Amino acid sequence: MDAGAPTAPGDPTPVEVDGVTLTRVHTNPESAEPVRVEFEIANRGSEAMTYTVAFEVRTASGEVLSYPEKIVESVPAGRTVPDQADVTDAMSAGRVAQVQIGEVRSVPADEAPSMGGPCPPTGVRLYADEGNAAMGLRVVGLYLENCGTEVHRLEGYPRLQLLDEEHAEVTGVRIRRGGAAIASGTGADAPPRPLALQPGERASSQLVWRNTVEAGEAVNVPYVRVWAKPDAAPVTVTPELDLGTTGELGVGAWQKTD
Repeated sequence: MDAGAPTAPGDPTPVEVDGVTLTRVHTNPESAEPVRVEFEIANRGSEAMTYTVAFEVRTASGEVLSYPEKIVESVPAGRTVPDQADVTDAMSAGRVAQVQIGEVRSVPADEAPSMGGPCPPTGVRLYADEGNAAMGLRVVGLYLENCGTEVHRLEGYPRLQLLDEEHAEVTGVRIRRGGAAIASGTGADAPPRPLALQPGERASSQLVWRNTVEAGEAVNVPYVRVWAKPDAAPVTVTPELDLGTTGELGVGAWQKTD
């Protein structure tokens, strides 16, 4: 997916990125006031979607100042909705000359991850962290929190489905249990065991991979659909798996966390 062309203040030339179009940029390089953008989201799919829109904020020379994000929840199928966002902070106010759409991600509204707010009807929250990367090794944490009122029982490994930018299933990637098949010392090698999460308790798992690129075509997987256990409702997270040509992804067993 290509980023939208940089837009100067005022009414930009419409550039659509995955259904999102900037319609107005309110900025004044001589002012310390926040820069506000107006945009539209066109959901041309068949179900309500929750969108994460990442912007690139730049100076007149092209220096990137920040990558602010705006989450727009539950855009109805077949609808175009307007929204707006402040895209600057104290460090960048007064320096902004251009704003563009950097990246758009969308997940089914009823599968959106939850880190806060009202407890989902399932009684649990499931979400991913931003991950760690070192020397080509990637580790992203999956977290499940019992935000309900009853004990939540869990055992084994999350079930995963890998999805591309068009939300189509990615095949040909081997999902390995544990992290040792990818690298040692990732924290993803503890054996599975029955868990009983009391209200307020959490469990975690890890996704482990390398982004090594050798012969063949590199594989990038923005979305992962996660079932915490066989009878659970799925949640779609966006760990941005840059699997290179390795063809492998490790997943750790659920373990209770402090």
